[in-house]
Amino acid sequence: MNDTKNSLLELRVTGMCCVEEVSMLKRELVPMLESEEQLRFDLLAGKLSVDMTSTDASPADMIAAVKRTGMKAEFWKDEKSAQQNASLWQRHQRSILTTLSGLMILVGLVLELVVWADAEQTPLLAIGFYLFAVLSGLVLVLPKAWRSLSALRPDMNLLMSVAVVGAMLIGEWFEAATVAFLFSLSLLLESWSIGRARRAISALMDLTPLIAHLRSEDGTVKDVDPATVAVGSVLMVRSGEKIPLDGHVIQGASAIDQSPITGESMPVEKTVDDKVFAGTINGDGLLTIETEKAAEDTTLARIIKMVDSASSNRAPSERWVEKFASIYTPVVMATAFAILVIPPLLFAGEWSEWLYRALVLLVIACPCALVISTPVSVVAALASAARHGVLIKGGGFVEVPASLRAVAMDKTGTLTHGQPKVMDVIPMGGHDSAKLLSLAGALEANSNHPLARAIVAEAESRGLKFDAADDLATIPGKGVAGTIEGEEYWLGSPRFLESHDLDNTDVRSHLETMQMKGRSVVLVGTGEHVCGILSLADTVRDETIEAIRSLHAVGIEHVVMLTGDNLGTANAIAAEAGIDEVHAELLPEDKVAAVEQLVAQYGQVAMIGDGVNDAPALARSSLGIAMGAAGTDAAIEIADVALMSDDLSKLPWLVQHSRRTLRIIRQNIGFSLGIKLLFVILTFFGFSSLWAAIAADMGTSFLVIANGLRLLRN
Repeated sequence: MNDTKNSLLELRVTGMCCVEEVSMLKRELVPMLESEEQLRFDLLAGKLSVDMTSTDASPADMIAAVKRTGMKAEFWKDEKSAQQNASLWQRHQRSILTTLSGLMILVGLVLELVVWADAEQTPLLAIGFYLFAVLSGLVLVLPKAWRSLSALRPDMNLLMSVAVVGAMLIGEWFEAATVAFLFSLSLLLESWSIGRARRAISALMDLTPLIAHLRSEDGTVKDVDPATVAVGSVLMVRSGEKIPLDGHVIQGASAIDQSPITGESMPVEKTVDDKVFAGTINGDGLLTIETEKAAEDTTLARIIKMVDSASSNRAPSERWVEKFASIYTPVVMATAFAILVIPPLLFAGEWSEWLYRALVLLVIACPCALVISTPVSVVAALASAARHGVLIKGGGFVEVPASLRAVAMDKTGTLTHGQPKVMDVIPMGGHDSAKLLSLAGALEANSNHPLARAIVAEAESRGLKFDAADDLATIPGKGVAGTIEGEEYWLGSPRFLESHDLDNTDVRSHLETMQMKGRSVVLVGTGEHVCGILSLADTVRDETIEAIRSLHAVGIEHVVMLTGDNLGTANAIAAEAGIDEVHAELLPEDKVAAVEQLVAQYGQVAMIGDGVNDAPALARSSLGIAMGAAGTDAAIEIADVALMSDDLSKLPWLVQHSRRTLRIIRQNIGFSLGIKLLFVILTFFGFSSLWAAIAADMGTSFLVIANGLRLLRN
């Protein structure tokens, strides 16, 4: 680890698994820094990141500060390295201690109820086992409780410790041991739930291929580490293997399982020039691919980095729970003290009875279930979305889709495929469709213009054979001319008609019809007549119409198109897709202004785009959503959510997923507080006990965790 300033210090913190621990760490670390913003906590990974840019403290000072909280810090290592280097005790200490605590209670109970059944008081030997059970259950808790007490900032560790000590002071040894055991079991359950969510996300790491088959210029193939492969290298991918790096196919064809990256349920056919992603799985064919990105820049690598940092970006519900707990716990301590002293002093109550009730209140009021319920739900939601090919870049963005009222969309590459396609082939002058397309293909065979590529692709898809025209000449602003089988032909825009005096009523009628539909028009002709007309347009994605309908069905009030394209084309696409409002011929700054207007009108607005020109609008919206597969790096980096399959049908799913997440979070908070309120009432009237209170708290923790983990299901 580099100890120099102006760097990011990354620590693995053992024992940090709850917002209570985060609060303790903040109390120690923030005074050493300029602001709380220099700290990032990843509960999922047990990772603490500290911006050391403007502090005089050293990494050793930071580690020492963590130690003062009762937790342990060490320089960050990835999960696999940490597991390999950790001893059995380090990996399973909480499980071992909890099991030991439970066994000691069992032995103590047998001694008390069987061996010394007639004894009026708890036998000394049984007390020894109960005491051992208490120490086993609280050994990891007591340092945190002591730190909380010395800082005069009570937390759940202090609540439980006081309850256990108080129970022992009044001779309730069995109940003291039971509370310690069940609290330890609750923390173990909490740790397990975080671990399960962590494994769901870290499974992405297992997608990274370990070997790449690199083909050299002489044709030999050798196995290398994908991290050493340079951009532009040629790789062989055999049947059933994972694709090592992002690239495109230069030879072969196969069906690729892209579900790990895009969430698509069915394999996708890939052939020459098609893009492929690292981590996806080749089908039966042998593929030769040319790499386009280094290992650290692949789509898979970006997903792993984004997901790795996502859980440290906390949702509003998590922040609310943390603030609530910081107020709630001191209030509980004060209430318990009032229950202890007021009845005996004012109403001649028994001190022992009201001390017991105060201890019960401390146990049931422990906010453990409350504080763990939200982060588990949020992390499960992030993992589930990643499985579906929807990359949400942090807990802070999980809840936003639930409150969206309007959605703005770019046209090209978002609503449409982003590539023109031949829509109409209208032969004239005695030619048929095949002849017209062959002539157009020959004239455009060597052009890289998008319209030219679309014409050639259409001709080839119909099985037409043609050679490039001879004597090709470009006519600026109008088109091209060339010789085909000894005869001169031209191909160009409607402006070509003006210079060749070939305009007629029939041609003009077709042109007006196509232009009203927003299509680009290309004519082919000779010096004497027009051979025919081709119309081209960027086509609406297959899933767009249903996605727009579904967005309206889930409650999105207004769907708007924001495009730099001309109004005619925009209106045609909007009419086909079911868009409510169109803004065309926009520059990037115009898109930002349009989004600002929508935000002012509707409040919560999402912007969806794929290009560099969409990035400013993505940043200005309430929720920026990028088309991840075909989108530019700028759009993907600045967006809050990326659709890795470019599938717009994921949008209504995202809205419903967000609402389901919010619903589960609210269920957990309401259930946790409801159970506590019920037991507070029962405690005040003397109808509860220590073991029942901790059992209820642990049961509540289990139920809210299980409820949150439901989000991992498909």
